[in-house]
Amino acid sequence: MKTFPLQSMTLEQAQQKQFALVDTLCRLFPGADFLAGGDLGLVPGLNQPRVTQRVEQVLADAFHAESAVLIQGAGTGAIRAGLAALLKPGQRLLVHDAPIYPTTQVLVEQMGIVLIRADFNDLLAIKQAIVEHQPDAALVQHTRQQPQDRYVLSEVLAEIARNGVPALTDDNYAVMKVERIGCECGATLSTFSCFKLFGPEGVGAVLGKAKVIARIRSTLYSGGSQIQGAQALEVLRGLVFAPVMHAVQAGVSERLLALLDSGAIPEVKKAVIANAQSKVLIVEFDRPMAASVLEEAHKRGALPYPVGAESKYEIPPLFYRLSGTFRAANPELGDYAIRINPNRCGENTVLRILRESVAQCLARDIG
Repeated sequence: MKTFPLQSMTLEQAQQKQFALVDTLCRLFPGADFLAGGDLGLVPGLNQPRVTQRVEQVLADAFHAESAVLIQGAGTGAIRAGLAALLKPGQRLLVHDAPIYPTTQVLVEQMGIVLIRADFNDLLAIKQAIVEHQPDAALVQHTRQQPQDRYVLSEVLAEIARNGVPALTDDNYAVMKVERIGCECGATLSTFSCFKLFGPEGVGAVLGKAKVIARIRSTLYSGGSQIQGAQALEVLRGLVFAPVMHAVQAGVSERLLALLDSGAIPEVKKAVIANAQSKVLIVEFDRPMAASVLEEAHKRGALPYPVGAESKYEIPPLFYRLSGTFRAANPELGDYAIRINPNRCGENTVLRILRESVAQCLARDIG
């Protein structure tokens, strides 16, 4: 299996991303403002908490967007709000010809959206699909939907824009890992979950063109639909730590790949790094032992399932089945391969858990 993972930021680049975010934060939160707990409710004239508005401005400035809005419902809520701002029910949406992430599929069905599929790895195919089917908007997933995906986000967005179609990017699992997200590459809107960036549960973000963000904001009339000031501050507290932590994590994965490729565990047939959807190590065994290895790994401290896929709660490594979209694209791999996300641990911990789990599986088979 050959994969084409996104290029992670180096540790130096991640530090500079952190420093730039904090510099922006300082400009908008003078004095002790950032140490306050955050306000509540619908401030007259703003129809939202003042602190939330300032955090949204920090996000817009940090990601070079015209505007930003925080949304209830995490990443799914952000995509829902973005699609609703670009499309009416029953209109046509251009998507990659690959399995759609399950939560996004639910939104498609809820809105009665007609999908127009094109291979995003082929720019000519994108143009042909737009000319033939005239989609009303496009949805581009920043990370990979299938192992063979190799498209460059900026090139796909440029081709879509050349043909006059607004685009929304699902930037989950890419934010603060790569240098630029969708709105910085020409997308009309970028969407992502703040929970996946060490932030609070249930908060998503939409960044992009001001006139489209204004459509979203017009739907957030009630107090219950608002992200309160305290939640917004939590978004920034988590986001500040995300780039460096993810760069460290990427380094662990790269060292693990080198160790497994050198034969550290003989039963590992192949290992690759892939964005599936978070950037993980996919480990393929020489026999159908994936389920057994997962069972043993969980006894040794590996997490058995994600919480928010890289949320603030996920500190031990995650040993998990392949993602739904990857399994749909490669059904035969399900029995042979697992994905490992180091989260906050080092390569020695992952190797120990993996080695002991494989050994126990072999001993059980022999016995």
